[in-house]
Amino acid sequence: MLKHQGDTNMPSFFKTEKENTSKTRLIDNLKIYSEKTGRNVVIYASNFLNDDSEENYINSFDKNGFMKVMNNLNKSKGLDLILHTPGGAISETESIIDYLHVQFNQNIRAIIPQMAMSGGTMIACSCNEIYMGNQSSLGPVDPQILDMSAKSVIKEHELAKKEIMEQPETIPYWTTLLDKYPANFVFECENLIEWSENILEKALKYSKTKNINKLKKFLITNESIKEHSQNFSAIQCKEMGLPIKFLENEKNLNKLILSIHKEYLNYFNENNARKIFVNQKGIFISVYSDK
Repeated sequence: MLKHQGDTNMPSFFKTEKENTSKTRLIDNLKIYSEKTGRNVVIYASNFLNDDSEENYINSFDKNGFMKVMNNLNKSKGLDLILHTPGGAISETESIIDYLHVQFNQNIRAIIPQMAMSGGTMIACSCNEIYMGNQSSLGPVDPQILDMSAKSVIKEHELAKKEIMEQPETIPYWTTLLDKYPANFVFECENLIEWSENILEKALKYSKTKNINKLKKFLITNESIKEHSQNFSAIQCKEMGLPIKFLENEKNLNKLILSIHKEYLNYFNENNARKIFVNQKGIFISVYSDK
């Protein structure tokens, strides 16, 4: 369960933290970043590297966190969004993308100090520019269902039909194997893939990125995608056609961005937080768990 301590006017799954060193340094660094760029800066980061709990993934609570940290920002200055997330629910990812672009009139840059996977990649793809370093990764956005790849399920069914037609003696094998799936499961997988393609297309239109069909293939249906956790480097993402900017070329900001990344990782190590939302004005929201 998510728990709440502090301001009773805040949603029950949020807690405003008491001062601590890593938090103070983090906010100070965000203020410096905003002063240097003249833009708003918001962190959306999850503790997924230390804990693979469901609460660390994009979920229905996250939009409330974004709303809280966006509330007092001058939207005309645009947004630099620092992302560190494994992804999560496809419906909530779509909702967050739409919300952010309504708020900032499609003037958003994504900063990926380390990883923004799956739904995090979707959010990054909706941004005008994506800043990545040599250590940064995006990932496939092929949908998962019941901890399985929807694309792989469809591929397995297609293989089953082919072998049953050509080799009827394989029917007992395939019957046993396919009985593990619920009714209409293949149709659910097909719908999820179509939905993911539609969201990715919308995200890429927000960012005015070209070669949308090529990118949908690279990120969703490409046969080279062997695992949903597969990492795409900055160079690979650039070659795909995404609007990648290399952090190493941003001499005035790269060191600061890496310091920000280090401080929120420190914060996760020092606290029992699952997720944080932070802006340069000092609004700092932590999502906690009883687990």
